[in-house]
Amino acid sequence: MAEKLKDRFYTPESIEVTADILKTVHKSFDKQKFMKQVLSKAFAEMEFKQKMDHTTQGLHACLPDDYPKAIKILKKAASKIKTAEAICLPDYVEQYGLEHWDISLDAMAWFTKFSTSEFAIRPYILKDPKRAMAYMLKLTKDEDPNVRRFASEGCRPRLPWAMALPVFKKDPAPVLTVLEALKDDDSEFVRKSVANNLNDISKDHPEILLDVASQWLGKSKNTDWIVKHACRTLLKAGHPEAMILFGFSNPKGITVSDLKTKPKRIKIGSDLQFDFIIKAKQAGDVRLEYKIHYVKANGKTSHKVFKISEKNMKPGQHKVTRKHSFANMTTRTHYPGTHRIEIVINGVSKADVTFELL
Repeated sequence: MAEKLKDRFYTPESIEVTADILKTVHKSFDKQKFMKQVLSKAFAEMEFKQKMDHTTQGLHACLPDDYPKAIKILKKAASKIKTAEAICLPDYVEQYGLEHWDISLDAMAWFTKFSTSEFAIRPYILKDPKRAMAYMLKLTKDEDPNVRRFASEGCRPRLPWAMALPVFKKDPAPVLTVLEALKDDDSEFVRKSVANNLNDISKDHPEILLDVASQWLGKSKNTDWIVKHACRTLLKAGHPEAMILFGFSNPKGITVSDLKTKPKRIKIGSDLQFDFIIKAKQAGDVRLEYKIHYVKANGKTSHKVFKISEKNMKPGQHKVTRKHSFANMTTRTHYPGTHRIEIVINGVSKADVTFELL
């Protein structure tokens, strides 16, 4: 099993490195006080976000009470603090800077060059969406791709592991203005954020994404990629308009037969092999997927969609064989019970079969 974030970062060793860096840029920084403040008895058992918040609070206890002076020190240290530990710098702005807008916004733009300020900006957006988004729009012109990405990532309505932005779930118009400015950005890093933001929007307003997609599709390779990646949730859900947008018509001339799993009963941690036969009456673009209906801890089921391929399928018979792992991961724990696998073509279910996970 992969090492947990809380065990990889914000360790006693990395906290000491951070303290040494701060001591270098600000000679009166009390390293021992900071170490004692942060490395409490409970620190080792904290989750990643708790460790970050706790470290930020330790910084606050050891930096000047004057917020502008504290930010000046942290900005000097930002380029030297590496990896996830650097996120405590924008977190400082999130926790203590809401009364200092100009200083805080500029600090987040600086810190995001070395870590990410996408979480820290969100209380500012909630407090004053118009002012915050005017600044984010300004950042779309920055020469640093990390800053331009921040302009998009920070205003995602459903950013994972972050507080949601209900104001943009309801009306994403200000977000779309930022995304429009970034749709042909030179950086793939930025364009991926634009696509992820649009995907967030599609979960509340699929019609808005489809409207944007119809406008951007065919304009350039960059916008084509953004639109396809942004529509992934709609495509996985079999949304008819999204399917048609990408040329995946109703698969009424396609059948699936002989869906079998090998074996019918497998243990958690094993691989499941399954195969089936597709018969197509005529050539056409096909998006081929399968759904696994997983048993949850409460005995109910929930499904996840996995893509097999997208291609132009020729008429005739085609055999497909795939393997799926049921090893436990940090993102998924498996539970015994009757599971179901379903074959989906262009958003339409064509066959299903059950199997036992032991």
